[in-house]
Amino acid sequence: MTQDELKALVGRAALQHVVPGLSPERYPELGRRYRHHYVASQDALVLFPGTLAMLQALKARNHWLAVATGKSRRGLDEALQTVQLHGLFDATRTADETAGKPHPRMLQELMAAIGTTPARTLMVGDTTHDLQLARNAGTASVAVSFGAHAPESFAALGPLHVAHSTADLADWLLAHG
Repeated sequence: MTQDELKALVGRAALQHVVPGLSPERYPELGRRYRHHYVASQDALVLFPGTLAMLQALKARNHWLAVATGKSRRGLDEALQTVQLHGLFDATRTADETAGKPHPRMLQELMAAIGTTPARTLMVGDTTHDLQLARNAGTASVAVSFGAHAPESFAALGPLHVAHSTADLADWLLAHG
C-alpha cells in the first residue's frame, strides 16, 4: 500500500489494515493507546508558515471561521492551545460531538451556530473526507495539497481550487472572498 493510500485510511478501516488480526472488541483499547501517544506529542504541533497571518487577515475582513474535525473535543482544544489559536474560531465541532465526516451534520451544525447558509460557506480541507463533507452539506470547497491526502484524489469532488501552499490559499481567499 502506498503512503497516500495509508493516509486515506480512517477509523475501522485503518485499524483493520494496521492490525489485521486484532479482534474488533479490542479496537477501543487500541484507540485509547493512540490517543495517549497523540496527546503526549501535542507539544510538537506547529502551524504551516503563514497560517496565523492568513487567519487573522480573514478575521480582519469579518469572515467567520470554524473548525470541523475528526479529532475529539479534548484533542482539538489541546491542539488549538498548543499552536495559540484558542479563541480565533467562531465555532468548532468534533467527531465526538456529532456525526463524523463525511456526514453533513458537522458542517450543518457549524453553519447553524454561525447563522449562515451553504451558499455563503466555504469548506477548506486537506482530505477527500473534508471535500465530501462539503459536497454532502451543499457548500463549496477548496482543497489544500499539503495535508493528509494526495491532491489527485480531489478532482472528482469538485473543489473550486487546490492550494499548494498557505500563501497560495491566502492569495486565493483574498481574490475570491
